[in-house]
Amino acid sequence: MNVQTKIRGGALLARALKEKGVDHAFTLAGGFCNPALEGFMECQMPVVNCPHEQVAGHLADGHTRITRKPAICLVGPEGFANAVPAMLEAWGERSPVIFITGSSTLKRQGAGGFKEIDDVAIAAPLTKYSVQITDGERISEFVDRAWQAATTGYPGPVHLALPVDIMFSSFNEDAGRNERPFDRSDKPAPRAWPDPDRLERILAMVGAADRPVLIGGHGVWWSRGERALADAGTKLRIPIFNVPYHSKMLGEECDAYMGLADFHQYHPSKAAIQEADLVLMVGCRLDNQMNFGNPPFIPPETKLVCVNGSHEELDYNIGADVQLLSDPAAFLNSLSEVSQTWDGWLELQSARRAEWVGEWSRHIAAETAKDALDGGKLHPLQLALDVQAGMQDGDWLVFDGGNTHFWNEIATNIAASRGRKLGGILHPGNYSLLGVGVSFALSAKNVHRDKTVVLVTGDGAFLSGGLSIETCFQENIPIIVVVDNNAGLDCISQQQERLFKNRQHYATDFRDIPFHTMFEGLGGHGELVTRREEFPAAMQRAKASGKTACINVKCRGVISPIVAATSDKREKASIE
Repeated sequence: MNVQTKIRGGALLARALKEKGVDHAFTLAGGFCNPALEGFMECQMPVVNCPHEQVAGHLADGHTRITRKPAICLVGPEGFANAVPAMLEAWGERSPVIFITGSSTLKRQGAGGFKEIDDVAIAAPLTKYSVQITDGERISEFVDRAWQAATTGYPGPVHLALPVDIMFSSFNEDAGRNERPFDRSDKPAPRAWPDPDRLERILAMVGAADRPVLIGGHGVWWSRGERALADAGTKLRIPIFNVPYHSKMLGEECDAYMGLADFHQYHPSKAAIQEADLVLMVGCRLDNQMNFGNPPFIPPETKLVCVNGSHEELDYNIGADVQLLSDPAAFLNSLSEVSQTWDGWLELQSARRAEWVGEWSRHIAAETAKDALDGGKLHPLQLALDVQAGMQDGDWLVFDGGNTHFWNEIATNIAASRGRKLGGILHPGNYSLLGVGVSFALSAKNVHRDKTVVLVTGDGAFLSGGLSIETCFQENIPIIVVVDNNAGLDCISQQQERLFKNRQHYATDFRDIPFHTMFEGLGGHGELVTRREEFPAAMQRAKASGKTACINVKCRGVISPIVAATSDKREKASIE
């Protein structure tokens, strides 16, 4: 008689995830989750225990963005509530994180069980798929369904709730494997191929255009089509722009890449997009970042084509003149076959970029000279430039904050024009959820152990998520944190000064916080920098320490162009 080995539901969950190829889980270990943790231990799955569930969610998100493979955030019922902000951040960036809740007992559901919440309903608007597993025999099936939802079409986070009585109950180790699909390992996601007639129409439009531009978005990144985007722009000499609030897809070696399609953070994009007679948006959405495709962002006489790899994305793009359902790389490879080139048009954008870099370089040089003469604090743009000057090619940069984020976007384009080739960039996504910086930097260092990872964070952003720094010490994953310390929520206070009748700000100031001594107390390296000339040596000492380090830099609050441009009227209350 063949006796089946019995294992807990949590172990079935862990094995199903391991079969998919998951290589990291992040959690705040709780009693509800113990069977899954035991399963991860048996599967030799690396698990990072975090000081807070939101940190676990951000770490899973950062890992997923870098590897483009789902990671796991495992939480208990009350921890699920803490993880919701991380779910929101992943949703905004379409990051296919798998959130798993060890939830209250199924047997007494609706009777006020211990820590009972309707986690499935809470997660539903923030995920592509949210479901409770009610039968332990179907655990592997629901992992398969969740994985499929997360990774196909327009990707995004998903949520599985596994009640504690199923988590702890025992099942045959092959439970539910007598039904198709018998092979539940990860498989390549299905991809849409372009309709030949519609593709031919779009290529004809490209051939007839005098001033085409390419704008790449999330869909290109998640479908791994960035190389095809670079090849198309480089071969045809078409300028390429990146949607804002998404980590850039192309490196500085691509001379067709100009920067963000953002009129304030990269002003030359305004002339290019408004002078273009054809805008090709690939893997993008016509959302608020693109002014929903409307004038004045894209003039009415400009032909607007949206190419997306899923119907979910196309649903956002009904305003386009022409839509195409196609895997981004498949379309871009076809685009590369167009015989025409636009050398003069690309050269014009390159010249505009050089002029923009020159203007900002002269401006910041004058500002920095004035700061030095007055003995004043550092300009945040100068700090951002000095950070990248102290980095090496291939290093990873993370930035987090309000004005801090925007100044670092500008600095990144300037530094790129000067030859800096970063390994990658991470920052808050569409929802501008502050406090993700430490988690994202830790994620980058965890994947790229041989590279230096630097986080530039506003003081307010660090206060939002700085507790996650303990995980760097616990896991021995050292990062460098540079705090743009202007003693307050500068992005908000600058808006208040323009909005309030008395031109003052209120409830946005901090005390003088010694962030560097906090790191020293945790066992790391810390330094305070009050003058620009002190920073380069401090940066080198932070690197040489081999420890998680903080350089606490006293900066002055300076409103960034995007905030200034959109809050210049008293009746405007935000940067929308």
